[in-house]
Amino acid sequence: MRAAVVGHVEWIQFARVERVPSPGEIVHASETWEEPAGGGAVAAVQLLKLAGQATLYTALGDDELGHRAKEKLEHLGLRVEATFRATPQRRGFTFVDAAGERTITVMGDRLGPSAADPLAWDDLAQAGAVYFTAGDRGALEQARRAGVLTATSRVVRDLAEAHVRLDAVIGSARDPAESYSPGLLSPPPAVVVRTAGKDGGRFDTEDGRTGQWRAAEPPGPVSDFYGCGDSFAAGLTYGLGAGLPIEEALSLAARCGAANATGRGAYEGQLRL
Repeated sequence: MRAAVVGHVEWIQFARVERVPSPGEIVHASETWEEPAGGGAVAAVQLLKLAGQATLYTALGDDELGHRAKEKLEHLGLRVEATFRATPQRRGFTFVDAAGERTITVMGDRLGPSAADPLAWDDLAQAGAVYFTAGDRGALEQARRAGVLTATSRVVRDLAEAHVRLDAVIGSARDPAESYSPGLLSPPPAVVVRTAGKDGGRFDTEDGRTGQWRAAEPPGPVSDFYGCGDSFAAGLTYGLGAGLPIEEALSLAARCGAANATGRGAYEGQLRL
């Protein structure tokens, strides 16, 4: 199955610490690293590992970090359809504490592609599944050419303005920035998924069916939780694109999220089909 993500990339610097410092406090990092990540990139690489091939449609800053991000993602095996904007690449800084929890600060605007960008948009008509995290209305309309289209509720305002039918909107039951209420989107999505971390989550379908799922156990020691939610979203997108019932797609998504926790940073622990 061909899979794709229309979304954003952040260049992330990580610091592993015993605990996140209190205001005014100095802490020492036991380990540091950096890599291109962010919701769009993480989901795209997870789809690559499930489907065997995946494309990321994105916009990057036309600076050293933006070009490095493209090179690094392509080195992971991802096909990157990118346009470069005359702006600094969006960056982020992430503390990873002793429990594996991640605390993120982002710097710069979320960059997404536009349908006007000279990218291989026609290829989306052959995609079985696409996940959307950033882009203009035209980019979302291009993504809708895929067999299945899912999106993050973090960009619900953009989704509402586009009036594009979604097969699933993926949000959080705990993070206000990813909350979703019925009626926000027209037409309504076929499924609304709300995650709750270690407590699993619940789903609601447009025909009135509701259900829950349990979080999967990590298949090894936890390193950090960075990228778990994005890997979950990719797993759900792949499952729906493969024709799985919602319950089975969510089970696969939960496994993807749990596996990600066992690797350092965004990609090391991701599940391979």
